[in-house]
Amino acid sequence: MKIIVLGAGVIGVSSAWWLAQAGHEVEVIERRPGAALETSRANGGQISVCYAEPWASAHTLKKVLRWAGRPNAPLRVSPQANPRQWLWCARYLAECRAPRFRANLRAMVSLAQYSRATLDELRARLDIRYQHLQRGILAFYRDPREFEHAQASAALMRELGVDRQVVDAAEVLRIEPALAAMRDPLVGGDFTQADESGDVHLFTRALAARAQAAGVVFRFNTRVNRLVAVDGRVSVAELVEPDGFFRPARADAFVVALGSYSPRLLAPLRIACPVWPVKGYSATFSLKNPALAPMVSLVDQEAKIVTSRLGDQLRMAGTAELGSYIRSLDTSRCNQLVEHAKSLFPNALDFDNVQFWSGLRPTTPSNVPLIGRTRLPNLYLNTGHGSLGWTMGAGSGRVLADLISGRVPDISFPFLG
Repeated sequence: MKIIVLGAGVIGVSSAWWLAQAGHEVEVIERRPGAALETSRANGGQISVCYAEPWASAHTLKKVLRWAGRPNAPLRVSPQANPRQWLWCARYLAECRAPRFRANLRAMVSLAQYSRATLDELRARLDIRYQHLQRGILAFYRDPREFEHAQASAALMRELGVDRQVVDAAEVLRIEPALAAMRDPLVGGDFTQADESGDVHLFTRALAARAQAAGVVFRFNTRVNRLVAVDGRVSVAELVEPDGFFRPARADAFVVALGSYSPRLLAPLRIACPVWPVKGYSATFSLKNPALAPMVSLVDQEAKIVTSRLGDQLRMAGTAELGSYIRSLDTSRCNQLVEHAKSLFPNALDFDNVQFWSGLRPTTPSNVPLIGRTRLPNLYLNTGHGSLGWTMGAGSGRVLADLISGRVPDISFPFLG
């Protein structure tokens, strides 16, 4: 078939690659001048199967309520005069129920495990270099109550086949000696040796280059204005070319992988897409003293900030703001990341030259992404991965290509359609 993929982040490029491998003629439309220049640009760098957990849980909800009113809270809700946001919040509350949490957790872990294996296969097969490190992910805790809850979560993950092991404070420091500056507050941690880290921007651009060499056509600086449906099928994607002219693009099938912007394109077609942007930040530091910087990817569970070593740089990312589509940097959030880095690694990083980034994570109320066919039989979604786009990207593209090609995917997952 001729298939048009809308969006060239890690989800869109992975979809295009696997569709081309299945023998389809693929064209990718991207409004930016290249691949991976928005949400896939500078995230936390973790391929974290161990934390493929729904935010929609009673435990997280209690913390959100406790953080209400705190300007630097790890998760902040900014109400908007938009009924879609209120509906999203109502659905989030419904997903916090224990039976829904367990079903969502199973789905997320299944996709994350499959995607990590797919990523490993792609890396070996295509020789893609993206500052990959397989030294595991280590979470550390200062609050005894949070550590106690983490032990129950780790046991649940082990039931699902994720080897997330609980460790004491001494073992945390043995695994990552760079945390020595905070020895006193530590109460323990958990460690998943099989998890990885790497630069999603480098990976996505390299995979886009391989896809292009395999015949995929990329049209950058091109915006999709609308999708036109005739007789119950999408017939045309109306594109705005770099010169400002409109061009109709026809295909047998269309894939929407536009992240947080997916609902805006789908609304005129009355296609349900419960995705809302959750804004996150990152700070990238050059290493001043590499020997004092961590090699293991880290999660500070109290601050909800992750750390990954990316070659000669260190990336810190975190915070979540459920608010608007505005991507501008908040100085207080940027300073929060810098101060956090100084508290953990005071002598390891160059604090005078920091690269800041913010991005909109496309998040569903359940945290389970939307993958599969809509009520229009030739319109497919691959969106809503939240903060786990890097973790789930390679596998999401592969299973979508299976669905479009009439094959049964290799995982159990609540696919659309």
